[in-house]
Amino acid sequence: MPGMSQQSIDLTNALVVSMFRHSLFVTGLLWLAVIAVVMMFVLVVTRNIFRFNLSSEGVNEPRARTYLRWAFGAIWLFDGVLQFQASMPLGLANNVVAPLTTNTPSWLHALMEHGIFLWNSHPISLAVGVAWLQVGIGLVLLVSNGRTGRIVGGVSAAWAALVWLIGNGAGGIFVTGASFLFGWPGASFFYVFAGVWMAVNPETFRRWFSFVTLRVLSVIVAFATLLQFLPSTEFWHGGNANALTTMTTYMTKIAQPHALTWLVHHVGSLAATMGGGFNIVIILWLGVCAVGLWMAAARRWRWPVWTFVVGCVFFWLVSEDTSIFGGLSTDVNSLLPLAVLTWCASPALSGLEPRERRLPREVTSSAGAVIATFASAMILFSTVLMAGTTFASAETTLYQAHNGPASATTTKATPFTLTDQFNKTYSLGEHKKHVTLLTFLDPRCWTDCPLLAKQLEHVRAELSANANLDIVAVAADPYHEHLSDLRHFIAVRGLAHVKNFYFVTGKLSRVRKVWASYGIGVSMTSADKMSIHSDFMFIITTKGELRWIIPDDPLSSSSGVASAVSELRGLLADEGVN
Repeated sequence: MPGMSQQSIDLTNALVVSMFRHSLFVTGLLWLAVIAVVMMFVLVVTRNIFRFNLSSEGVNEPRARTYLRWAFGAIWLFDGVLQFQASMPLGLANNVVAPLTTNTPSWLHALMEHGIFLWNSHPISLAVGVAWLQVGIGLVLLVSNGRTGRIVGGVSAAWAALVWLIGNGAGGIFVTGASFLFGWPGASFFYVFAGVWMAVNPETFRRWFSFVTLRVLSVIVAFATLLQFLPSTEFWHGGNANALTTMTTYMTKIAQPHALTWLVHHVGSLAATMGGGFNIVIILWLGVCAVGLWMAAARRWRWPVWTFVVGCVFFWLVSEDTSIFGGLSTDVNSLLPLAVLTWCASPALSGLEPRERRLPREVTSSAGAVIATFASAMILFSTVLMAGTTFASAETTLYQAHNGPASATTTKATPFTLTDQFNKTYSLGEHKKHVTLLTFLDPRCWTDCPLLAKQLEHVRAELSANANLDIVAVAADPYHEHLSDLRHFIAVRGLAHVKNFYFVTGKLSRVRKVWASYGIGVSMTSADKMSIHSDFMFIITTKGELRWIIPDDPLSSSSGVASAVSELRGLLADEGVN
């Protein structure tokens, strides 16, 4: 029974975008202001506001740590701003994360699917939480050189690890054909690495950051070199079969600055012309950098760092196309954070004295305290919001995006009397104190009707045992309206245990009048295996008034069902059904 209103979800659905922006900039900002004011009051009373950024470890912060903190603070802030894009609530889970589940191990696949389900069940709340969380992390890292910055460094590492595992599919490390140029081992991996270094004490950072980071990056680049050798990456091919050419062809179709399109296109064309020769250049660059970075850790060489950084920035432009365009970009991909991390680990920075402050300490301390307070409020608000959301009922967001809002009315419901699955007469509203949830189902359908039946089952399961609700389904199939058809559908779809559920039918002439009374179009020939009919539900009050007309072209995902159930539960609650 394909519904007569089948449609795909518009990622920038006006209603969802409006709800998202209201949650971000009205409800969200209000809560942030309240939390920040309370935190600021505590800081003033305890006089900690006057000591912010003035600790000895903060004043003597290693130069490399200062630059690392600033760089990743800016990156986190930019990533947070990307989360404000209008398409995030509806697009991130299905369009960004879902494609990454392909070929992942079963345990990771299950974990990612659970993450997708959670996001689709709470797209507005989680999108708001992620946006403010990442903005907050970025701001704190930018302004705090002391204990607060170290704590948030640890927070950033933990959050990045979660994103790396569930949102990035572990950076593609389990996927055949992964390439360093296309994001392996995942941007969030380097966020985790940087966050850990920002969380350790300054003395440990000063002694080990450059050496350990360069050695670890050397090993990663060595693995990347081996991956680039593999024929499964398709970098050895010529023409349009070349992996880089294929990727650049796809990326240049996305709206972006003309100069960037020109650069990406021409490098892709060069790779197509050179084929395996271009891949040899990439392998040589990676191999030389792997050896150079390893040696640089001990011999304090600078050229491997600059060679690698310049190459990363170049390929960030041409093979990752900066990753910030298209409306669903969540970060700047892997090569730019990697370039920043490598540069901060340069032996040239490790021996420099702490950066000299140009503004009076009191000014930087007070301003930093204010900014860090509001940023910390963002982190606290987001953490509580996202944690609480995962235990809450599903939002109606997916339902609203797919079907639009329900229509309120106060007209008299057209009465009817038909025969239920027990071969007994059922009249609409015969239980005087019961609200009626009315729908239309084809008993031979295997597409939409089972999804609608699942919604009915879940709605009733979430209500109290004595809820004043009748659930009524009218047969919507002119060739399979017999009681045996209805009973088979009930048995197969698990509706037998649903209290006060009535699947009704009767003579075709009488059933057609019911269809017409409620505007249900039914189309079917004798050769068809199931009907095509419009998908609607109706809520009828205890007084026999038609109160809500609910378009319900169901989504096949479990989160889609949950979203529709939340919509129905809310409307029924308005009529006193709990």
